[in-house]
Amino acid sequence: MGTTAPQPTTTAPTLWDRSRQAVVASIHDTAMRLFDEQGYEATTIAQIAKEAGISQRSLFRYFGTKEDIVCGEQDGFGEVLRETVEAQPAEATAWQALRAGLVAIMDAHGSPEQVLRIMGLIFGTPSLRARYVQKRLLWHEEVLPAVLARMPAGAADPELRAEAVLATVFACADAATEAWIRAGGQGDPAALYDEAVAAVRG
Repeated sequence: MGTTAPQPTTTAPTLWDRSRQAVVASIHDTAMRLFDEQGYEATTIAQIAKEAGISQRSLFRYFGTKEDIVCGEQDGFGEVLRETVEAQPAEATAWQALRAGLVAIMDAHGSPEQVLRIMGLIFGTPSLRARYVQKRLLWHEEVLPAVLARMPAGAADPELRAEAVLATVFACADAATEAWIRAGGQGDPAALYDEAVAAVRG
């Protein structure tokens, strides 16, 4: 019998919330346009602030670093992953539950075009790639208990197994993402992930 996905209680956003979201979206869109036009490394915080019509001090209220303009939304995806893994049917294996979690994260990113634009920038820029890896270490810690709970009963050293499965899933997700970027966004990222996992589990 499957588990039921949690139903979060939501409240209508306040005027302050909507105003903040509008400013964040404006900064992000401005920054991404500048990154497209002149490259990530060549674009400065001062340029982004000027183009967005705000001061640098104001920009730093919303984004602590330039990397966070691109990678900031990654913070919440660890929770998406954990909640999705926990919500899968009890009979689902750790592999199956994590795959569902990865699909949920892809859906949360937005349209395929948006995902390709953001992930292409992250994977193609060393400083952003490092920031992304740093944030995903937090995902690892957040979802590990849910993965551990799905290890077979009586398995030897279940924590080691859970760590290995999780690390392999992330590595396969990276391989699939890079293949998808190289193909210019052609194909299904989930299918590419399945190919990567099949190659590993072979």
